[in-house]
Amino acid sequence: MSVSYEVPAPELPAPAFPGHAAFRLARAATCAPSIHNTQPWLFVDAGGDRGFEVHADAARRLPLTDPAGREMVISCGAALFNARVAVRHLGFRPVVTPLPDPARPPFLARVRFGTHLPESREAMLMERAVTHRHTHRGPFGPEPVPWSLIEELRAHARAEGALLHTVDNPEKLRMLAQSVRAAESAHRADPGHVSEVSGWSGHARRSWLERVPHEAYRLNPDRLLLAGRDYAGLATECDGPSRRWTVRTGTVVVLSTPHDTRLDWLRAGQALQRVLLYAAVHGVVAAFHTQPLELPDSRAELRAGLTGERHPQLVLRLGHSARVRTSPRRPPAAVLHCGRPDRRSPARARWAPDRPGTGLGDCIEEVPGEELPAEEVSPAGPRDSRRGVTGGAEDG
Repeated sequence: MSVSYEVPAPELPAPAFPGHAAFRLARAATCAPSIHNTQPWLFVDAGGDRGFEVHADAARRLPLTDPAGREMVISCGAALFNARVAVRHLGFRPVVTPLPDPARPPFLARVRFGTHLPESREAMLMERAVTHRHTHRGPFGPEPVPWSLIEELRAHARAEGALLHTVDNPEKLRMLAQSVRAAESAHRADPGHVSEVSGWSGHARRSWLERVPHEAYRLNPDRLLLAGRDYAGLATECDGPSRRWTVRTGTVVVLSTPHDTRLDWLRAGQALQRVLLYAAVHGVVAAFHTQPLELPDSRAELRAGLTGERHPQLVLRLGHSARVRTSPRRPPAAVLHCGRPDRRSPARARWAPDRPGTGLGDCIEEVPGEELPAEEVSPAGPRDSRRGVTGGAEDG
């Protein structure tokens, strides 16, 4: 089930003086990947150093590429996970309330500081990886990703309520490659999609801080098994038939969720970032190939052929690379605000001043509207989505 985002962007005051802890959370959150580097998030200091709120910035949604806001919410989910990492780094257990106000869809999560919890070694390594993780484009090096690491990445995805499927069957790889190339060709033939990918002109024109720079990948994006985005405008259609798989393609994986709601998208973003950070700790980077998931028919075909009853949310390649180019980010001060949204106007929220585990997965997720004790994250996997889960895009 898809939920459209037609809520106008909230009118925000000039940033006031957020707390030090909230600034640390926002700085970590802004390092998350996002669809075409749009960075579609806003953060609110909930008061003092008690935590902050994560909001989707609907004005940054790409209407052609992402009409339902799925990739926007996934991007914000990745930012939310970085905020959780920052809370752990500060020595506390993060307490997360997902979708705290159903009347305001852009309000995606509230993060508060729970009990004191010394930072574990795994949390420390992931916190360091927050600023070192970047998206890769192009072929990988010849060294394969160890299968033991893939299994660990699967465990991290499961801890957030998602599954990481490895696509290594030749026929399924061929089907996926054809689907990616067909979707990429369709996008390149549409000027509106081209505008949203590049951000240089048209209805999706945005500042250089919110684009993927041309120098991120200057080689032909069609030289691999899975066609890449044409950020530099090197081709108008995919060049010839699909390439064959080689070791430089890397390991191809698909991230899926049991359902296709906003809560699933939010969890998919957290699972994505958890996987990316753990991979970065071990010197592995990722490339995104989500083009077919942006077309309903192609997405349905991939679901039938790759993930069964589960809903595919992201297509990735994992591998090693000695050189990864970075993409710019908006500064934390540009996305962090003080106060809280006014509950009286869901259609156009106003912002009012607020009045007077041992491992990384040690996060408490609160289930809004239920008188239930908070539960800790468990790597065992998701609970029934009607009662929440335990533990719960493409940029540089």
